Amino acid sequence: MRRILVPIDPTEPARTRSAVEQVVRICRQEPAAIRLLRVQPAVSGHVAMFFDPHELRELQHSAGAEELQLARNLLALSGVSCTSTVVIGRSAESIVSAARDFGCDRIVFGRSEPGLAGRIFGSLAQQVRQLLGASGDLQVIGS
Repeated sequence: MRRILVPIDPTEPARTRSAVEQVVRICRQEPAAIRLLRVQPAVSGHVAMFFDPHELRELQHSAGAEELQLARNLLALSGVSCTSTVVIGRSAESIVSAARDFGCDRIVFGRSEPGLAGRIFGSLAQQVRQLLGASGDLQVIGS
């Protein structure tokens, strides 16, 4: 059975819909375990000093869980079950680490037009591909 990681960015609902559509197509062709991932950015030290570390972590995880709701709902409407995880860190590095930790063989990104940052620094999918290098242990689908 395939294990697919689907990183979700709540600021781009079109990309989320595109990723879910791709995952549903895959699940119709072969059995797959789907894990949604939301990477919450780390909070700066200036902000963090006003929170108890445990409370801040709980707030970030709670916000991340809410941000995964659209993807969860879309998958449920299509009859595809999933699990979800929220991690805190840098996006590309956290995605690669999570995919390896969960034994995934694919990472599915939705498609969208790259913004200015994507044109300058490369899309998140391109950054993940670069981190993976030529290892070949994970297939990255999408842009």
